[in-house]
Amino acid sequence: MMEITFPGGVRVNASSNSFEIATDQPEKNGGENTAPSPFDLFLMSLGTCAGFFALRFCQQRDLPTEGLRLTLDSERNAETKRLDRVEIRIHLPGSFPEKYRSAILRATDQCAVKKALLDPPEIEVLAV
Repeated sequence: MMEITFPGGVRVNASSNSFEIATDQPEKNGGENTAPSPFDLFLMSLGTCAGFFALRFCQQRDLPTEGLRLTLDSERNAETKRLDRVEIRIHLPGSFPEKYRSAILRATDQCAVKKALLDPPEIEVLAV
């Protein structure tokens, strides 16, 4: 179970197991910009999940990981503010074998967060 708490201002924290994640809002939204916004944290979750799959692909094949990194760009609809597109780029080390390029893309594409977005769960909000 995860617990969501409100430590002050517009900060909202989430605790799960022994971990706590802090969020805040930018100053323009009434926050103090002390932590990522919940939406930025959502995108970070997608990026770090994809990163895990890319990293494990390399580790399992003893491929170089020095210099391996991912970047994520997102586009939002100007009118609706909804997320329209996310692009994840895998920046491969210079010594990365060409024969594994398409395979690392397929492996990274298995990210569980991405899969949850493509086949979204039912979300129910209850007052108790």
